[in-house]
Amino acid sequence: MSTATIETRDGAQMGGHLSLPEAGEGPGLLVLMEIFGVGSYIRRATERLAELGYVALAPDLYRRIAPGLELEHDQDGLTRAMETMERFDPQGAVEDSLAALADLRKRPETAGHKVGVLGFCLGGNLAYHVAVAGDPDVAVCYYGSRIADALDLADQIACPVLLHFGAEDEYIPLADAERVCAMAGEHPGWACHIHPDGGHAFDNHDAPMFFRPEAAARAWEITTEFLARHLGDA
Repeated sequence: MSTATIETRDGAQMGGHLSLPEAGEGPGLLVLMEIFGVGSYIRRATERLAELGYVALAPDLYRRIAPGLELEHDQDGLTRAMETMERFDPQGAVEDSLAALADLRKRPETAGHKVGVLGFCLGGNLAYHVAVAGDPDVAVCYYGSRIADALDLADQIACPVLLHFGAEDEYIPLADAERVCAMAGEHPGWACHIHPDGGHAFDNHDAPMFFRPEAAARAWEITTEFLARHLGDA
């Protein structure tokens, strides 16, 4: 694992965390952060994917307002994250994510391979919009809170999409998750799962207030199978 520097579309630079598989090359996955930033949990996500054979890059999507910001996965960190989100530019983050996707595609480690996007929470919503505006070969969205507000954009997505929600999510109404899953059912190659024992951020093993081990393990197994099917050769 190492740091990365990504050229953005506005002529600036953005930091990132890069994890390489043992083989040194393979399909690429852009890993989009949750509201706690590119901290221990997101870095570990890139490592988990590298262990599966993927070249995983997590860009610092706070670079416009608080470069390098990492928040603790506790109540104080959550409060600070919510305050930070008041200054967050979602469209700017989509633009930065698209720049990071382009960067990942042109890296020698991904030459000849497919490249996808995977996001958690904030990143789950951004991954959906990257699929709308960009050209990933696959998109995986964990509990993207605003996806239900953008169902009219689904027909602009050309790649397979996997979506995960928790039935006990305090931030995403179950009715919204059900609407997203109904929409996914109308798109060949898409899959949507509502985990009955999942709350919000149920995959976050660094946040005791959110982590649901059984839901996390089940969703990860579904995710890894989906990625293997659509990214191919990891």
